[in-house]
Amino acid sequence: MNTIKLSDMTMKQVADGFSLSFKEKIELAKLLDKLGVSVIELEGIDNPRIDSLRIKSIAAAVTDSIVAVPVSLTAEGPGQVWAALQQAKAPRLQVCGAVSAVQMEYLYHKKPDAMRSAIADTIAASKALCADVEFLADDAIRADPAFLASTIQAAIAAGATTVTLCDTAGSMLPAEFAQFIQELYAAVPEIKTANVGVSCCNALSMADACAIAAVAEGVTELKAAVYPIDTASLANLAKLLSARGDTFGASSCVQITQLSRIMDRVSQICQTVKTKNAMSAAQADTGIYLTAHDDVAALTKVAQQLGYDLSEDDSIKVYEAFKRIAAKKEQVSTKELDAIIASAALQVPPTYKLDTFVITSGNTISSTAHIKLMKNDQPMEGVSIGDGPIDAAFVAIESITGRHYELDDFQLQAVTEGREAMGQTVVKLRSGGKVYSGKGISTDIVAAGIHAYLSALNKIVYEEEEV
Repeated sequence: MNTIKLSDMTMKQVADGFSLSFKEKIELAKLLDKLGVSVIELEGIDNPRIDSLRIKSIAAAVTDSIVAVPVSLTAEGPGQVWAALQQAKAPRLQVCGAVSAVQMEYLYHKKPDAMRSAIADTIAASKALCADVEFLADDAIRADPAFLASTIQAAIAAGATTVTLCDTAGSMLPAEFAQFIQELYAAVPEIKTANVGVSCCNALSMADACAIAAVAEGVTELKAAVYPIDTASLANLAKLLSARGDTFGASSCVQITQLSRIMDRVSQICQTVKTKNAMSAAQADTGIYLTAHDDVAALTKVAQQLGYDLSEDDSIKVYEAFKRIAAKKEQVSTKELDAIIASAALQVPPTYKLDTFVITSGNTISSTAHIKLMKNDQPMEGVSIGDGPIDAAFVAIESITGRHYELDDFQLQAVTEGREAMGQTVVKLRSGGKVYSGKGISTDIVAAGIHAYLSALNKIVYEEEEV
């Protein structure tokens, strides 16, 4: 019986009103790993500093699943991603290339021969770094059959261990998709030496059916999403393979007994995100995006919606800082308001100050943080292990201070450009139903995160001691 790999693409989905925070992505990855999902797919690298940290942190949190990240069709693409992904216990590099004429021309601006060469060269460069390399034939359904066959042959020859056929348009019915797979196996005998996967768009609400039809024809990997937007449902495919997989000799590694419980938690994460974004969109006309025309009362109301309980003095300080920002742009978003509140509200004498920190991480060890803080000129040290360098640092601080607060949000943003770019972090901690935020800025994202965490922590400690 064939074991079908289910590859989750939830974090790569793009849709209006759907996004996941840094913290939510790590939690989602842990849930998928626990569920037994074979492959967890992440977004690629856009901003090297921020995205590299995201990939490293998620890779460190995953213990069993393959972690797959796409690389760009450039000379530096594979190396850039590999530097962040190599800590994963089971890394995979993905090379995506259009194989239909329309996408080659308008998305990649390449002719067929140039596209095939770029795909082969990038796969070869990826293979030199990572044993597991996947070629995603984008828009394969609308490709010229001869070109598709020659490109797959070139990809396998260059080192691709997995070949995924993408029905980007989602225009095929299950029987048609099955025939497409049959014809491709006949045209490209070499494909039988690779792990063959499919990715089906759900434009006709046929993605699940097309995926199962492909399994009946010998496909061994299915792309889906645990929270599907326009693709196959991972939960549906897992249930189908469990209930009827014996019909065509197939099964999956997904833990069916845990499926319902984990799916409920995933829905909570993703529904909350969609609800928040929907609220922002629905309230945009009533003040959720502030402008220079808004007064202190309007700003305080939005701050309360974000969970802040600002004093009259802090409201004035935040409003003064807000006006300076609003004078330069039409709208100020809630994310920007978080940063303004973190830097302007409840500025207190620091109880805890960062002295030194050492972070150790790698592909064969868990991330470890050794933090030294100063409290009333007395040193306090702690060493902790965590899921990635940020988590390890935060856990170390908790062990030193003996205080644990709910991490409400963790935001990363580049504030300058270039190799020595400054990174800004905003950490939001929740205590007693109130939200406290801190901001940190550094060329080192981990250092910025530690400073932001301590800033928020010091505000909580100050208020607790005042009481």
